[in-house]
Amino acid sequence: MEDSSIPAENATDPADAAPSRRRMLALGAVGVSAALTIRPAFAQTAVSVMNCQIPVPGPTAAGKYIDAQGKLVPPGTKGAFPGSPRPFTGEEVRRAFRGQTLPGTSYNQSQAYLQYIRRLQAGQSGFTCFASIQMPR
Repeated sequence: MEDSSIPAENATDPADAAPSRRRMLALGAVGVSAALTIRPAFAQTAVSVMNCQIPVPGPTAAGKYIDAQGKLVPPGTKGAFPGSPRPFTGEEVRRAFRGQTLPGTSYNQSQAYLQYIRRLQAGQSGFTCFASIQMPR
């Protein structure tokens, strides 16, 4: 005999009331695989940000000097510094923004280079790297 207090369309099978152990394990496996897929992507992004390069100055301004405000000036300008012989990595620039000097530079030279980097705009060499080191992790 059927219980008339529960309408037939709302009746549930006791097996459907709670997810089965097998269903829970399957959902957990999907979650773990998603986490394992996403985490390496974050790690790879962090590594690429630390290894990206910022030339000071960019290739289009090779031979120019950089003044204390980070502007490009003609070679030999008083108080200006020649460009760096090598590009700086994202990690080196990040550390310099936190108080260290850029490798192979004096304090004033490092500050001039950092001003140049702060002035980078889209389309200039090193801008993408500079923008990516500013993004929070």
